[in-house]
Amino acid sequence: MSITDVLSADDIAAALQECQDPDTFEPQKFFQTSGLAKMSASQVKDVFRFIDNDQSGYLDEEELKFFLQKFESGARELTESETKSLMAAADNDGDGKIGADGMFTPVHGIRDFSSGSIWGRELRP
Repeated sequence: MSITDVLSADDIAAALQECQDPDTFEPQKFFQTSGLAKMSASQVKDVFRFIDNDQSGYLDEEELKFFLQKFESGARELTESETKSLMAAADNDGDGKIGADGMFTPVHGIRDFSSGSIWGRELRP
């Protein structure tokens, strides 16, 4: 699977452009611009599997560090603070991993950006 099978190449390019400099990645903005926020839970789970390098069903900080590169191989790595912020926002049970099951449903708020949360958790600065 290619990420452009489910997301527009133009939307991905625009999302990556918005966060090309270190410490400018904002999950809510990225999800909106890339089109992830408009996807069904099933489609987002497909993207999750694409990002899950070891196919463990979970994303850890090492996998999250390369999050942007999954959308474009030449993209930068997330900084340590961006990686930790994304993990803190998405790790509902504090185990240091983001799971695919249940994490990407509308109930958990992945598409509820009006509330200031992603995956149902408040984003931390």
